[in-house]
Order: sequence, then C-alpha cells, then structure tokens
Amino acid sequence: MTRVTRGYIARRRRKKTRSLASTFCRAHLRLTRITTQQKMRALASSRRDRGRRKRDFRRLWITRINAVTRENGASHSYRRLIHDLYKRQALLNRKILAQIAISNTNCFRVISNQIVK
Repeated sequence: MTRVTRGYIARRRRKKTRSLASTFCRAHLRLTRITTQQKMRALASSRRDRGRRKRDFRRLWITRINAVTRENGASHSYRRLIHDLYKRQALLNRKILAQIAISNTNCFRVISNQIVK
C-alpha cells in the first residue's frame, strides 16, 4: 500500500499545537503526540495554579495586615480587626488594607483604631 501524505488540514492542526508548545524543549517540542500530552498537562496546571495564586495572595495580604496590626500594639489582632471591619460594614477588603499597611502605616493605624473602637 502506498504512503498517503496528509493534506493541509492535518498540518494546520499540528502547527497550531506546536505553536502552543513553543516554550517546550526536546521531544516535547518536536513530536506531535508528546506535544499534545504536554499541552493538556500545561492547561490543567494553569487552571489549578490560578486558584492557588488567589490563595497565595490572600495569605500574603493576611500576613501583612497581621504584622502591621501587631506592631501597633498587642491590644488587638488581625482577627479582631477583621471582625470589627465586618461589624461596621466598612468597604475595605484585605487587598486594599494590605496596600495601605505597606505604603502608609500611619494611615493604617488611624483606620484600625477607628474600626476597633
């Protein structure tokens, strides 16, 4: 049986897969089957790591807020600050509070004292 060279559609599909795998190396870049497997694995990892990145940033913000809050004095902690924040229905989330705590500590002290009172 003679060998059939596939048409442009198969080439186009492989080319698209290889363009997504342009940062891979060795066989992961050259061989179609391995490239497809690596592409699926990379997409799964990126999906998983988007959630992980959100978790990591939230942990970072909490750590920063807690550190600056405890610097002010041992009278109140992060837990009490957030509890009072919700009680007063203030529209400050952890990201904003962490940015204020890092950039302007005096402003953060004023905010936390007003909230905790």
